[in-house]
Amino acid sequence: LTLALAFVGHQKSHYLGDPLYPTDFLYARQIFALLPLLVRERPMTALAMVAGIIAGLSLLVYGWRLWRRKVPALSHKGRLARLTLAVPLLAFFVSIMDYATFSWTRDRLQIIPIMWDQKENYASNGFALAFALNVPMAHVSAPPGYTDKAIAAIDRPQTTASVPDEKPDIIVVMSESFWDPTRLPGVTITPDPIPTVRALRSGSMFSPEFGGMTANIEFEALTGFSNAFLPAGSIPYQQYVRTPTPSMATFLKSEGYRARAIHPGTNWFWNRGAVYADFGFNDFKSEETLPPMEKRGPLASDAAMTDEIIREADASDDPLFFFAVSLQNHGPYEPNRYYNPTHAVQAPISQWGRDSLLSYAEGSADADRGLERLIEWAKKRERPTVIAFFGDHLPPLGPVYVETGFLRDNVAPRREPTPQAALDHHETPLIIWSNRSGPVTNLGTVSPAFLPYHILTAAGITHPYYTGFLGKMRERYRVVDRNLLLTPAGEATPDWSRQKEIDPAIRDFRLIQYDMMFGKRHAAPDFFPETVDKVVAHTS
Repeated sequence: LTLALAFVGHQKSHYLGDPLYPTDFLYARQIFALLPLLVRERPMTALAMVAGIIAGLSLLVYGWRLWRRKVPALSHKGRLARLTLAVPLLAFFVSIMDYATFSWTRDRLQIIPIMWDQKENYASNGFALAFALNVPMAHVSAPPGYTDKAIAAIDRPQTTASVPDEKPDIIVVMSESFWDPTRLPGVTITPDPIPTVRALRSGSMFSPEFGGMTANIEFEALTGFSNAFLPAGSIPYQQYVRTPTPSMATFLKSEGYRARAIHPGTNWFWNRGAVYADFGFNDFKSEETLPPMEKRGPLASDAAMTDEIIREADASDDPLFFFAVSLQNHGPYEPNRYYNPTHAVQAPISQWGRDSLLSYAEGSADADRGLERLIEWAKKRERPTVIAFFGDHLPPLGPVYVETGFLRDNVAPRREPTPQAALDHHETPLIIWSNRSGPVTNLGTVSPAFLPYHILTAAGITHPYYTGFLGKMRERYRVVDRNLLLTPAGEATPDWSRQKEIDPAIRDFRLIQYDMMFGKRHAAPDFFPETVDKVVAHTS
């Protein structure tokens, strides 16, 4: 069993860059849902895996039956002897698992939890130990110094919650794996697959992930909180969002907005159905509740999703906050995904690599056309409309990265050798546009946690946390990542979380997030007043 898990972990590390974590079992259903795409791309590999699984199970059954026939049943004395060995071993694992506390056993055996670099953690400690060390990530410990007095000592923003008299519609599109493929060395794609994005680009979004884990980018973009303050490898949508959690949807709904979400995939994927409800969305339309959507390739098209956004916005009398997550350009990018390609790829790489890159470029062009349609539609509207569009992470192009020399491996490392390398491997295009003032410009590269600040500012909306506190944070940092802090001037602090002293501003950011997600919500009245039940005067 351990060898099988280690093999699965090796495959995950190869394709996604991370080893196997205990929490991965929480989204095993997602992996099975993606199997048809994986089988389509590598049918022989899939066939070999099925044959291997059948052979392995058959061998287990045969071995068990052989054992039952040949080996006598254990005596009570034999069972006691094995328990005498097993119980201390289990106690040993329990004693070393909580990496956040000192362990005498761990110290004597010189086991060092390397939680800031999970690849090195697994390489140094081995699969079994590293896997055990990651079990406690399901529990988030309070930051040092977390008390009600510490929350009270945080500077209160002078900003109050306000919206314009004419409330603008806000439409946010998180485009699956959207990126500029022409950044690959030696690659030329004609015609330009993303002309609209290139013309309107406001800056870049710094993704905390690479090639997957879309839900973690969503978490930051909707809440204004950061994955940097959560255990490495954790997925808040799966593990931590279990109660009402403040988000842009919560706030805007309190101001009279209709908060809606749309994703052409299934509602259980990444636990979105439950999470969006806890975030305060009025409704969430998914594959189960959307009208039949035209497919482009194997998945629901960006054009059909754009049609649905326009249709619902035009039908809404209330001001609308719309969060849409596309699906069409989800990987893997098997060659010949589309029967009618409109682009050509030139690159000194294998034929398979060019064909795979062409499939990706076609999907990117469709996403770009979807944005162009939204912009042209919004230009004709009387109601003020703000549109935000960004990619969640770089696409899982795998061997294409290696063949072009963009990366040494199929995925980018978690800890980059330089801040510039981190930017190169985690930046995706970001557009924030208003039909009153055009595109927001010169944003630079920003973490998704700062997107609420920029989106609401473009809409003329203020809020104690989303524009007040995050606005102050944005003056100090534009990227807050687990392995990197980056100031607006470009000054970098790598591995900041391992330092004994951290910036008080980052400490306050972390305290507020913990307080609202896991603590007693002391910060709610001043930073998230919409989450506090209003006292209603008694009348008789």
